[in-house]
Amino acid sequence: MPVQRSLFPPACELGDRETSMGPVLATARKRIIWFGLAMLGWAAVLFFRLVDLQVVRRAFFLDLARQQHEHSLEVRSTRGQILDGRGRELAASIELESIFVRPADISDPAGKAAVLARVLETPRAELLKKFSGGPKFQWVERLVSPQTAERVRALNFTGLYFQKEAKRIYPKGSMAAHVVGAVNIDQEGQAGVEQALNEPLAGLPGKMVITTDARQRSFSGAFVWSPEPGRSVMLTIDERIQYVVERELARAIERTGAPAGTIVVIQPGTGAILGIANHPGFDPNQPVRGKRNSPQEQREVLKRRNYAAEVTIEPGSTFKLITFAGALEEKLARPGEVLDCQMGSIVVAGERIGDHKPFGRLTVEQVLAYSSDVGTIKLGLRLGKERLYRYIRDFAFGRPTGIEAPGEAAGLTKPPKRWRGRSIGSISMGQEIGVTTLQLVQAVGAIANNGMLAPLRLVESTFATGEKPTPAPRRPPRRVISAETAILLKKMMEKAVLEGTGKLARLEGYTAGGKTGTAQKIDATGAYSKTDHVASFVGIAPVNNPAIVVAIVLDSPKGPHSGGGVAAPVFPRVATEVLRYLGVPADPTLRPSRVQPDARLLAELSDFNPENAHQGRLEAEAPEAPAAPMVQAPALVLAEASVPDFYGRGVRSVFEEALALGLEVDARGRGIARRQSLPAGSPAPAGARILVEFGQ
Repeated sequence: MPVQRSLFPPACELGDRETSMGPVLATARKRIIWFGLAMLGWAAVLFFRLVDLQVVRRAFFLDLARQQHEHSLEVRSTRGQILDGRGRELAASIELESIFVRPADISDPAGKAAVLARVLETPRAELLKKFSGGPKFQWVERLVSPQTAERVRALNFTGLYFQKEAKRIYPKGSMAAHVVGAVNIDQEGQAGVEQALNEPLAGLPGKMVITTDARQRSFSGAFVWSPEPGRSVMLTIDERIQYVVERELARAIERTGAPAGTIVVIQPGTGAILGIANHPGFDPNQPVRGKRNSPQEQREVLKRRNYAAEVTIEPGSTFKLITFAGALEEKLARPGEVLDCQMGSIVVAGERIGDHKPFGRLTVEQVLAYSSDVGTIKLGLRLGKERLYRYIRDFAFGRPTGIEAPGEAAGLTKPPKRWRGRSIGSISMGQEIGVTTLQLVQAVGAIANNGMLAPLRLVESTFATGEKPTPAPRRPPRRVISAETAILLKKMMEKAVLEGTGKLARLEGYTAGGKTGTAQKIDATGAYSKTDHVASFVGIAPVNNPAIVVAIVLDSPKGPHSGGGVAAPVFPRVATEVLRYLGVPADPTLRPSRVQPDARLLAELSDFNPENAHQGRLEAEAPEAPAAPMVQAPALVLAEASVPDFYGRGVRSVFEEALALGLEVDARGRGIARRQSLPAGSPAPAGARILVEFGQ
């Protein structure tokens, strides 16, 4: 019978089998454990890596993503206005559109560059370079006109974008351009107040972020922060007075042929500058033309020079006021004291200095009125080097006035230890020293202000939209001479206008005082030129309580060149109109003086003849003629003059301009001019006679 086997092995067999499988199972368990540990380790590494990427280095990768997909664009703020002292706009900003491109968004760069070049009138190659320049942002054209922007927008080119920007404009064109200044294409101040106060005027720029996809295609843009408008600036300049000084400077330049010049008007009590005119001028709306460092660019840059602030000149006889101020203040002289002017010659440190006319005995008052060099040098010798230099510094020469005029010159002064033997004589009469017109008018302002020097100021206040104006910081006035000395000087300056070299500066209805100057320029050899001069006049009005101080400088006039002959006649044309505009009451006791163009007056106001003095030596101040008729000279006449417009002007004003132009006036009636026999602008040869009817 066959043996039947059980389906289940005996227990002994099972035990034996488990015993044999034990090592295998143990190995498997170990492998599972190691696998689990490896997976756990991998998970831990992955976890820590994710933590590193997502947490520890999150900022780094976000920044990297932003660099790849976000591109920031700085958006300029609207620049603050520049206003005159009565709130009239001298500089403002308007909103225009600028065009930029992301080259990665441009398809068919060559074709689009060709089309856009015709619209923008830009070289095709330049546009193609921008269209093919990679994924970065690039400007195509900035601050385009609205018409041009619409034409470009009508092209509907993908990849071209528009951004509004503020453009600086100057509504009055060239008016006060040297004071206001200008900006470049980035709206950064490049001159004048625009440069000096660039930071508050500019405000704070905004930031726009443009987001792109993986193919660098733009799909959104938003401001991170909006631009903050700049602060507006109110100047002390008055637009009406600025117009007057620019008009009269232009007339004087045309009449004298001077290539450069300036007129400055200030209020002596406050130091406020009411007007500054400079020639040559420029229009700040027009950019500088010409290639870099080219002659054309250099000419354009020269036009932007603020002559009153940046050009240092030898002042000539106008500087004698400082010598007189020191001598009177130190009680070394009295107005009525008589000085021997030695018939026009004096020896200083072994060198002979000649006067422009042979004066004998003159009072101190007459020395100033007739501008005697010898008499002035004697006062300078009484003062001595140290005291004269102290007064020069007290009157603020040798350092900038500190107004908002970038590039303002400090002038040229030197301490007494650097003076030559004859320097005490030269400096006393305005040689061997350099000043700016602003320094000169500030110093004379101290005399007008009874001895208190009020530092010049150009900015009245600043303000933000919706805020009250913040007054600009003011430097306090300081005393430089006593009130008594200042009063004496003002009376002596009045005599210089009534009887001396400043006769053509007399006003109608107002008292006036002043000082003329005719300084020789240094030529290419380093010597004083006999033909190249700077003619100047600085005047105050009214004398007892001056409301204005006016400085007039004409650089290198052609033909007649004395301060009394070419600069002084400009003073009444400026001062009379400014005083009336400011509401300064006229003196009813002053009647119009009928200035007749006789030979005596013309001889008194004639130009310096270098043959009369200083032959073979360093010359003293290129003189202006004194009132004493000691030397005859050619009359001050300009041939082929044009007839001025006399309408609305007083008798004295009409006669004085006619005299300067060599014309004769037949006056009928009193008051102001109503009719004239020859029309304004018509040619009139020297000696022509004009009938002018005056009425109330």
